[in-house]
Amino acid sequence: MAFKDAVLKKSLWLFHFGGASCNNCDIEVLDCLTPRFDVERFGMKLVGSPRHADVMLVNGSINKRDKPRLLEVYEQMAKPCLVVAIGACGCTGGIFAEGNTFAGPVDNIIPVDAYIPGCPPKPEAIIGGIVKLISK
Repeated sequence: MAFKDAVLKKSLWLFHFGGASCNNCDIEVLDCLTPRFDVERFGMKLVGSPRHADVMLVNGSINKRDKPRLLEVYEQMAKPCLVVAIGACGCTGGIFAEGNTFAGPVDNIIPVDAYIPGCPPKPEAIIGGIVKLISK
């Protein structure tokens, strides 16, 4: 746990991985960046490369086609890193869990540090979940 403590002592850079979903969670993650919610006031920044990120936000159900990509992106992240599952699909598979292409919830594929449920979760819940993860 000492390694993860080192991650939380600086501003967090976030990488967003969108699985197979309806894209409502994607919209809510992007809404966190708007001036109304301003996630950057907490020192968080959305980055375009997993190699620069400390936290990976994963939303959407992970299907068999997304699974190797998720594993590859996770391996590219500098360790220690944190993973946050967002939305009902990211946490449990949601309405897609019964599909024949469903590869399993995110925590069956990579380790998850926090869950933010909802369909879709509001930006306040996303920001609150990440802030609680930081203060944990």
